[in-house]
Amino acid sequence: MNIGILGGAFDPPHMGHVELARRGIERFDLDRLLVRVVEEPGHKDVATAPQIRRFLAELAFAPLDEAEVSLDPFPRTVDSLQALALDDPVFLVGADEFASFLAWKEPERVLDLARLGVATRPGVDRATLDDVLARLCKPDRVVFFEIDPLAVSSSDIRARAAAGEPIAGLVPGAVAAEIGRLGLYGAE
Repeated sequence: MNIGILGGAFDPPHMGHVELARRGIERFDLDRLLVRVVEEPGHKDVATAPQIRRFLAELAFAPLDEAEVSLDPFPRTVDSLQALALDDPVFLVGADEFASFLAWKEPERVLDLARLGVATRPGVDRATLDDVLARLCKPDRVVFFEIDPLAVSSSDIRARAAAGEPIAGLVPGAVAAEIGRLGLYGAE
């Protein structure tokens, strides 16, 4: 069974996350995709409670039959992967995350526990990615695949919601509706 993992704060989950999941499922022929909503990310602050972010992620990834959303109690990827103890899963990341991979906690151990599926898009500086790859002991554990570019970020969505600007098309419709209904990120 091919298992993939997509972890993140998902504050909120957006169309870029969904596209990464969809393309990752296709590229690696995944039977299951574990979408892990990190309760307390070690690398960023979150504006929303973990249970709400999990609920929004369930809505966002609902169209993908392979996706299973759960909370991840571990702030660092390596700890989460060790606890999951899966047989050679594919951990999906965006190219921007891979660019900082060497700063992750125990990056080489991450590669022992999972292959990395790195989503690239036009405009990403491939030289930076190649530099990171060249510095790894197991570069063969990293697979690049291309996704359609989507100019969207969770921080931009939070700012737009706070300013009362529309977020339709940046997040799945059900997520936009719940952000409005719950008044998240200062949304009216």
